[in-house]
Amino acid sequence: MLVPPAQWALWKQRPRIVVYCLASEALAVTLAFRPSPVAVDLRSLTVLGALLALGVIQAEAGRRVERSQRRAAKTPHINMTSVWTFAGVLVLPPLLLAVLVGGLYLHLALRSWYRLQRVPPSRTCSNAAIILLSCYAAQAVLDLTDVADVRAAVTRGWTGAWLVAAAGATFFVVNALLVLPARRIVGRSVVELFGTWSDNGLEAATLCLGALNGLALATLPGMVVLVLPPVLLLHRSVLVKQLEAAAQRDEKTGLYTIRRWRALTERALADAERHGGTVGLLMLDLDHFKQVNDTYGHLAGDTVLSSTAEAIVSAVRGRDDAVGRFGGEEFVVLLPGTGRPDCGAVAERIRRAISVLTVPVGQSSITDLSVSIGVAVYPQAGRSLQDLLDAADAALYRAKETGRNKVVHAADLR
Repeated sequence: MLVPPAQWALWKQRPRIVVYCLASEALAVTLAFRPSPVAVDLRSLTVLGALLALGVIQAEAGRRVERSQRRAAKTPHINMTSVWTFAGVLVLPPLLLAVLVGGLYLHLALRSWYRLQRVPPSRTCSNAAIILLSCYAAQAVLDLTDVADVRAAVTRGWTGAWLVAAAGATFFVVNALLVLPARRIVGRSVVELFGTWSDNGLEAATLCLGALNGLALATLPGMVVLVLPPVLLLHRSVLVKQLEAAAQRDEKTGLYTIRRWRALTERALADAERHGGTVGLLMLDLDHFKQVNDTYGHLAGDTVLSSTAEAIVSAVRGRDDAVGRFGGEEFVVLLPGTGRPDCGAVAERIRRAISVLTVPVGQSSITDLSVSIGVAVYPQAGRSLQDLLDAADAALYRAKETGRNKVVHAADLR
């Protein structure tokens, strides 16, 4: 059912997002009608039809893979439309390029109609406008060098090849930058901002295939169908890597699963045994977490767990430290090469970080969170992982029974 304009989800966004989306869409429409040396003729219309048909076929054939990829990915999702849109950059005039992008995104919207309450049509329009502006930025590189299309680039030999590569790089960079202002929440890390290496490698690969698509359409059009198998295989291979990574991370918190954390800790203990080093281990338990679930509900409890995980990660020292979810509201931290003083300092930093957390839940916020922490250090508290876990658990229990919201060292129990 069509939604009246006054009820569009766009108006519920922040003013800056509303202005940005409308401005980018207006600019994309304006640029679509600019003059171009590439004529709208029967040949270009045939090329448009071929790209639209292949794009729809690829999207339908990879539907299940893409759905799984969206579930596995925790970062901005990058789809495969660049295979067809960048080919359009190289062979179509601006107006037909707009038709191509609009047609592909209209298909994506119709295919996902049952989910449009969660993905509003306004967002689909904004995404299409951003892709189209990226396409026009890539075309501008060619226009500035008097290269009308890929056929003209071919006549320039290596220079033409470098110009096509520059157009692809421009598409890649402009698209990555244009997406940021349209996002409601902008991440802080490079991965949150621009996606993972796998995501961006996929985008670069699709642009390369798009360039080959354009070359095939300009020389041997029938060869363009050969791009479908590698596109689908590429999509599936990226999904496999994402699923492998997802299997190592806890779904609610993004921390290591206990299985993965144990493997990392066993490796750190083996290294410490070989080189005579030390390893610190922290076991943490949120105080009175059951009250959070009982008062605010389990969804709010999940939000608290996620915020706690972020606080722990921000308080540890760096990439060598490993944070895992032990189960329920319990967490574990591996601190390689760390003795008692440094372990205590990290534990206190984590305790303070959690004590100042403010977790928004609906119209209210959850505050006054606290955590009890048990500390054990290899080899003083034990030489095996289980010995260290037992020692840290005993220290954690002592912290709980003596008032909570404190750090207790296993060595102090003896």
